[in-house]
Amino acid sequence: MRNIFYYNTMIGELGIEENGLAITKVFLVDKDIEKGPSEKNETELLKEAIKQLNEYFDGKRKEFNLPLAPKGTEFQKKVWNTLKEIPFGETRSYGEIAKLIGNEKASRAVGMANNKNPIMIIIPCHRVIGANGKLVGYAGGIDIKEKLLNLEKN
Repeated sequence: MRNIFYYNTMIGELGIEENGLAITKVFLVDKDIEKGPSEKNETELLKEAIKQLNEYFDGKRKEFNLPLAPKGTEFQKKVWNTLKEIPFGETRSYGEIAKLIGNEKASRAVGMANNKNPIMIIIPCHRVIGANGKLVGYAGGIDIKEKLLNLEKN
């Protein structure tokens, strides 16, 4: 059974979901409609996830230490694992991520995988920007992306 709980944060209400072993989803409640059965139950893993997220929002955490199990294709998982390598406070372009995964012509596919990231913030898709340095395409909205990047700069 999947467990889910909702938390108010500086960027809005976050839903966090886990499967009993790992975090499977972190999402903005007003941007994502829940799919599939889950039980509203605040487990120890969910408590640890929100604790680490709040430390991040407070500027006290730069890396997350949580078991993750995002659902996606092998290509998506490869992209998401590469996103976790982007250091706190830094950004990469879609093209740079494509090169890092060994397929420099895949920047659009990287963008699509980025868009499907089910574990926002912890898998830092907000750190991926356009080749021209512009903030583009964030499921939570460009305003949230900008807020997260500014939080990491300070």
